[in-house]
Amino acid sequence: MVPIKHAIYLHGFASSPASSKAQRFGRELARQGVAFSCPDFNQPSFEDLTVTRMLGQTRDAVRSGPSGPVALIGSSLGAFVAVHAAAQDRAAAAPTIDRLVLLAPALDLSKGPGDADVGRWRQTGRLRIFHHAWSEFRDVGYALYEDASRFDALNLKLPLPILVFQGTRDTSVDPEMVRRWARSRPHVDLRILDDDHQLSASVDEIWKASETFFGL
Repeated sequence: MVPIKHAIYLHGFASSPASSKAQRFGRELARQGVAFSCPDFNQPSFEDLTVTRMLGQTRDAVRSGPSGPVALIGSSLGAFVAVHAAAQDRAAAAPTIDRLVLLAPALDLSKGPGDADVGRWRQTGRLRIFHHAWSEFRDVGYALYEDASRFDALNLKLPLPILVFQGTRDTSVDPEMVRRWARSRPHVDLRILDDDHQLSASVDEIWKASETFFGL
């Protein structure tokens, strides 16, 4: 596989570019001389977060990087964004995203984040959640759920190499959902790990496999 020139890490919901996995990928790729970027999806406002905005930030990151093969690394909600960003890129005249790494991919957003009461979220217009990157509670607008419902990752087909890591003890993303998604896609390499949603205990294994997948 042709070595990548640029890797873009798409962090998860209520996370940030300072996440341990984003930082690890950044350090390792810099050591290999590969351009790395990680859009901050908390900006300009976490409360106004939408998938559409995240896709726009991802496109900007692709365009601002060097020419050549681009890999997207999507974590949780970032994985949902990654598959749709790649699909949009494939529709372009000269697509540049040619492979994906998905970490605990939140491909089914039909129930909202965690144990969210979607009805109350719709009624009040906001959902109070714990923002892990900031270690405090923050509100996120109902527009996130409303906008995300326009995108269907479960039935999206992508003719791209995709490397997926999923923990068996993940309580945020259903491992069986990920298995079913991967099973119907021969181009997906699914690695099942004895780990939770954060995949913190598997970072070395994840990087080693990703390094090979990136052609480095």
